[in-house]
Amino acid sequence: MVNRAEPSWPSQPAHLFRILRSHVMPMPWPWRRKTRKTLARIAIEGPISGGTRTRVLKALEEVGQRECPALLLRIDSPGGTVGDSQEIHAAVRRLRQKGCRVVADFGNISASGGVYVGVAAERIVANPGTITGSIGVILRGNDLSRLLERVGIRFDTVKSGIYKDILSPDRALSEDERLLLQQLIDASYDQFVAAVAEGRGLAEATVRSFADGRVFTGSQALALGLVDELGDEERARRLAAELAGLDPDKTRTVEFGKPTKRLTALLPGRAFLATLVEAVTLDLAWSGQPLWLYRP
Repeated sequence: MVNRAEPSWPSQPAHLFRILRSHVMPMPWPWRRKTRKTLARIAIEGPISGGTRTRVLKALEEVGQRECPALLLRIDSPGGTVGDSQEIHAAVRRLRQKGCRVVADFGNISASGGVYVGVAAERIVANPGTITGSIGVILRGNDLSRLLERVGIRFDTVKSGIYKDILSPDRALSEDERLLLQQLIDASYDQFVAAVAEGRGLAEATVRSFADGRVFTGSQALALGLVDELGDEERARRLAAELAGLDPDKTRTVEFGKPTKRLTALLPGRAFLATLVEAVTLDLAWSGQPLWLYRP
């Protein structure tokens, strides 16, 4: 009889798995191939706050992971808190560095912090009647000292430094405190002007000539160099597709970072309720904070 050698197999399953894996070509994920031909859309609506920042940053990260070639950034916001606006601005810039073409579309209103976010885009499209501008910083406190005195309420304050209770509602600002806060506002304003100048390719002196808090229409913004062209969201979508080398007529738009619907959306009078909540947020939660916010 002829002894036939038995085939030599690895004794360890792990070793066998490594051999098989080395001979198998990795399979690309189908969703990544598809999103390379899609246009992403992210909407920023309402005041820019911590919740907005969290939602938009997560959406921007997902757009980058899926390698979308273009992004339509719809902005319909009066602005908001400084830090949150800056973080969104920085995230948009990082996405552009990865090769994503970003077009900002200004809706009914894109002012102050909305402008700051928008200038991070490669191009900006606005409606002729869009309310924009309001480039500047505002900080408001409430002096309730006379009211508190009238109702017989008095605060006793123990503090570690003379400025620790600055903007306290039970007394007026001193001249030194007012000077200190003005320096803070001026520093934040300089950051705003520098970002607009860099994003729009303008000299800082040019930006300062209209960055005095005034608002203007989309048509006026075009003349000032703050936007690139006038048009609606469809024009902005087609421009983003063209910049990425896509066919605007065949490109699919995918929404990222849609806000979660709340139960209050089902209630009658929800629009009034949303407006009331927004007003309370602005006047209470943001009191004493520097804001990039248009407050008519």
